[in-house]
Amino acid sequence: MKLEKTYHCILFWSTLVLISSATLGACYFLGIPLHTNNVFTFVATFHLVHEPIITVPDVIGVVIQAKVAFARIIKFLKAPELHNAHFKNNCNMENVNYSIFINSAIFSWEETSFKPTLRNINLEVRPGEKVAICGEVGSGKPTLLAAILGEVPKIQGTITVSGKISYVSQTAWIQSGTIQENILFGSAMDSDRYSEALERCSLVKDLQLLPFGDLTVIGERGVNLSGGKKQRVQLARALYQDADVFLLDDPFSALDAQTATSIFNEYVMGALSRKTVLLVTHQVDFLPAFNSVLFMSNGEILKHAPYHQLLASSKVFQDLVNAHKETAGSERVAVVGSAHRRGTSSQEIKNTYIEKQLKACEGDQLIKQEERETGDTGFKPYKQYLNQKKGFLFFFIASLSHLIFVVG
Repeated sequence: MKLEKTYHCILFWSTLVLISSATLGACYFLGIPLHTNNVFTFVATFHLVHEPIITVPDVIGVVIQAKVAFARIIKFLKAPELHNAHFKNNCNMENVNYSIFINSAIFSWEETSFKPTLRNINLEVRPGEKVAICGEVGSGKPTLLAAILGEVPKIQGTITVSGKISYVSQTAWIQSGTIQENILFGSAMDSDRYSEALERCSLVKDLQLLPFGDLTVIGERGVNLSGGKKQRVQLARALYQDADVFLLDDPFSALDAQTATSIFNEYVMGALSRKTVLLVTHQVDFLPAFNSVLFMSNGEILKHAPYHQLLASSKVFQDLVNAHKETAGSERVAVVGSAHRRGTSSQEIKNTYIEKQLKACEGDQLIKQEERETGDTGFKPYKQYLNQKKGFLFFFIASLSHLIFVVG
């Protein structure tokens, strides 16, 4: 880029000399008399148009950049809105028959595609029900959750979602800031609800190991947190929002067996006992605890029934369960059922965070501000720069050339 810029400067600053020489040379060979009046007129005219001419490339570049920028803005403004007409956020869940109702729906990421992503989707989920979604890789499980969120365009059919939704993605989304800010996510602080979210997500012991507890600043995308901690922070954020419908996209993928079992009992079966839950999971040990299991393949719902009924009626589902059990091995023993609360009490949690807040201003965070010094450094940086690659020689040649140009 610097080399191209150098060629650009040399070309357009030498244009005046080249054009003047070419013009006067052509006049000489064509026999046009070169008198003082026309020679100086030519030179003066060239000087007048020289400045506008050398700005032409810059103008062209700015025009191209503006064209690209306007094209992006127009594409963004013309982009279709999320399909959120099927949401009923302010409804009374006690008077609603279905939290999620989908009838003969077809969804596709591209509305003009002849091969839709999801086909013949029929789903009825009542308030408080817990539905597990399982299937092979690429069967469309996360896409179904995206369709419920309104992110996938609906080609055909009807879909209705009642109540407020909390969504937990498979890849944890963490913003820069403290752990507390990530969990609250702009909501007002409720100490009891906040402490419960930490307990249910098994974050209490992890926060006690951090220098400032939940006031510890985490880096961009949670760079100084493990995958399991990021996932649990995301689960705590979803729980704190106190939504009506929870869409969980395989939140146990980054957790070990013991932690996953604890989270399932405390979080899914405990904290969300009265909530509507759609959980995408490959942990077959948890499936018997759900009201029903939704088995998907190639973008379609093959079966939707309770676990034992589905296990008895579907050979494909039996093979999937057996394959996952063989992969998991015999070390994992999941205890699912009625959740019971364990760990540190709420009062101990509050006392811990009060102590952490008092220490917050005494030490350094894990994420520190970059150091910056101000002042005059003298000629030392310039000397170091000129010592590289025969810098003094080229600097002398450039200075001499400029001096000759000015004198000339």
